[in-house]
Amino acid sequence: MSKPSVLFVCVHNAGRSQMAAGWLRHLAGDTVEVRSAGSEPRDQINPVAVEAMREVGIDITGAVPQRLETETVRESDVIVTMGCGDACPIFPGKRYEDWELTDPAGQPIEVVRQVRDEIRARIEKLVGELQTATH
Repeated sequence: MSKPSVLFVCVHNAGRSQMAAGWLRHLAGDTVEVRSAGSEPRDQINPVAVEAMREVGIDITGAVPQRLETETVRESDVIVTMGCGDACPIFPGKRYEDWELTDPAGQPIEVVRQVRDEIRARIEKLVGELQTATH
């Protein structure tokens, strides 16, 4: 297996999926291809999510919400959905996970920090599983 690719999907691609992508890039470096998208992307990243990630030394200010495309799903090995419902196309042979996480939109920083930390724990588990699968 070459470098695995992980796609994070949420509705707006402005909070949860961007924080997850930031964590995966931070924890896995260039050993994993990281993608994120949304079924109804916003025009910018949630500034509270940006601040919460900045607090742990991860800069996601350059991230831009992307529209979920069928081809992006087809090209990904692992698809992690975060409240996008049935918007994700399903392809045989892909690994799908659905992470139930609080939507940080409109939430105070204290709530967004909890979401950030929960995402980190899930990303650490995912990195371990991907490293085991590629060795």
